[in-house]
Amino acid sequence: MDVSWEDVRLFLAIADHGSLTEAARRLRVGQPTVSRRLAELEENVGYPLFQRSVEGATLTSQGERWLEPARRMAEWAGELSRAGEHADAAPTGVVRVAAPPGVAYDFVAPFARLVRERYPHIELQVLARVEYADLGRREADIALRVRAPTQRDLTVVYELPHFTDVFVSKAYAKKLPPCPALADLSFIVWAPPFDELPPNPQLRAAVPDFRAGFAADDYIVQIRAAEAGVGAMFMPKIKHRFNQSSPLVPLGLDLGQHSQGEMRVVCAKSALGVARIRAVAELLREELEYAEKLSAEAFGPVR
Repeated sequence: MDVSWEDVRLFLAIADHGSLTEAARRLRVGQPTVSRRLAELEENVGYPLFQRSVEGATLTSQGERWLEPARRMAEWAGELSRAGEHADAAPTGVVRVAAPPGVAYDFVAPFARLVRERYPHIELQVLARVEYADLGRREADIALRVRAPTQRDLTVVYELPHFTDVFVSKAYAKKLPPCPALADLSFIVWAPPFDELPPNPQLRAAVPDFRAGFAADDYIVQIRAAEAGVGAMFMPKIKHRFNQSSPLVPLGLDLGQHSQGEMRVVCAKSALGVARIRAVAELLREELEYAEKLSAEAFGPVR
């Protein structure tokens, strides 16, 4: 039985997202194509890999046995692809940077100007998404993340510590009591399918009978609602050279264990051997080192 790498990519896309439609979106093909290719794959191997239902696609017991070998194959495919690029003498080509939507809008998009000025032959592609891109499978080359990576093949290029606060519009702030508590605020949070992302679980744990004041599945929509005075948002306090003026102001609340966070530049170790990826990663490091200096001057040192 021969299983091609394209078949493995198809299998992993469906397994990771539990949906043929979402797999088609990630693979940039039509949903009928994914359905047809999966049927051909299952006919080739002689057993079903997924159980289909109206809720999506779940792995069968046979499919479960495929999962770990398929992931290892994906990691090695990424390694092999990068190994073929190590001979690059100059930074040229496409570099894909994945980042949370707010970070992509506020920092990475204007950062692209610095990339273009210093490395005119690099094309920066920004993937603004809530879910993490799989760097081992080359869904992106570099990622800005909150959580530290756990995979052995990934490394942290730079870690920017920062304070976190609750931000509101000036008009909203005037309506609040002195020294407001979390329960006094109407919060703007994530709507499904992202309703388990922070700060939703933290607010449910901290505020009895918590009810959101507004929810959206898009970060930019959340920001606009906060600017319009709809409610409050948790946001990092980071100064960098691309900061725009904002109508939002911090309340200076004591958030305890949630008062600090980190933004990390993460990359596959082997990717740093590729000239264009290494160049962008190092430029990100430079900018975040400068941002740490500016933030310390504005808010005090985090560490």
